[in-house]
Amino acid sequence: MRAIHTLPAIGIEASGPCYSVPRLCEALMRAGVETTLAVLDWIPGIAAPDYVKRFPLGFGPRRLGRSPAMAEWLMERVRSGAVEIIHSHGLWMMPNVYPGWARRAGDVRLVVSPRGTLSEWALNHHGARKRVFWVLLQRQALARADCIHVTAESEFEEVRRLGFRQPVAVLPNGIDVAAYERTPPGTRRRLLYLGRIHKKKGVDLLLQAWRVVAPKFPEWELIIAGPDDGGYLDDMRRLAADLGLQRVKFPGPVYGEDKLRMYRSADLFVLPTYSDNFALTVAEALAAGTPAIVSKGAPWSGLGREGAGWWVEIGVDPLVAALQTALAQPPEVLRGMGARGREWMIRDYSWEAVARQMASVYRWLCGQGERPPCVRTE
Repeated sequence: MRAIHTLPAIGIEASGPCYSVPRLCEALMRAGVETTLAVLDWIPGIAAPDYVKRFPLGFGPRRLGRSPAMAEWLMERVRSGAVEIIHSHGLWMMPNVYPGWARRAGDVRLVVSPRGTLSEWALNHHGARKRVFWVLLQRQALARADCIHVTAESEFEEVRRLGFRQPVAVLPNGIDVAAYERTPPGTRRRLLYLGRIHKKKGVDLLLQAWRVVAPKFPEWELIIAGPDDGGYLDDMRRLAADLGLQRVKFPGPVYGEDKLRMYRSADLFVLPTYSDNFALTVAEALAAGTPAIVSKGAPWSGLGREGAGWWVEIGVDPLVAALQTALAQPPEVLRGMGARGREWMIRDYSWEAVARQMASVYRWLCGQGERPPCVRTE
């Protein structure tokens, strides 16, 4: 089995697909799928694994990601019979359109992973621009998919709501689980948000909720870590100042081992997002042994079932209620919840398990074997 994956860029550490797609490719190769990842040369000079093939940006706005070289290479691969599967990740850029064009050039199957780009929030963000792109290019490319891959039930519902009737593979992102290690407790207990500082993430809701709960829990501090996205970090710093918040820190972006240490040092993770199709940071926090509060803008209903946290409605009041309950828990209770969350990640979210199922989807699409249980046709 030979597969080509397409993604606009790699090397942007705060972007979920820039981590999850290469890790999926690596796990697929271990599962016996010959895999190439085609990307734009978005950040020249960045190191890339051997399985990554980069293409120059062509003329036009950078945000479109136009690359005639990528388009022609995909066509040639399909026409020559050198590939059975093209798997496109994301929407709204030309590398997400080219696979739909290549689908018509020969005997190949197309899988599309929208990666959260079909949520109501995402569709309305820069809505006018997306409506034009949808009508001219993106709808046709998605309609040519033989299978759509989503990471959660909510994303499956978005696909069906938009009228696409193809088979849908419901498979989560995988997660790397490091050795278990907890940072010794400090003088304060720590509530952590870690991720892009972007308006869809609900950081404004978190700051407003913190104003209510912070005076009741003076032993707790709030850490809001992550890179700025579009100048929103300055907005959030101003909001924190305007609200007169105490014990709030904005340490900026953290990556690699520093990020893992921050997860391990937190007593509780929080993500009050308006919209996320998976929210990798939740899985990372749980894998590090940290329980979580997550809004229903992200598909983490299992938090309550697994005893690993709270899944709450979007908004300030539900977040305040959850925080008041969670921050009042003794440290040993939260540690127990974190341990259950880590066990959950190991059991259900390993890259090996995800890759085996994705490979079975590819084989089924090519007429090799029965329809996998993760594929839905209703």
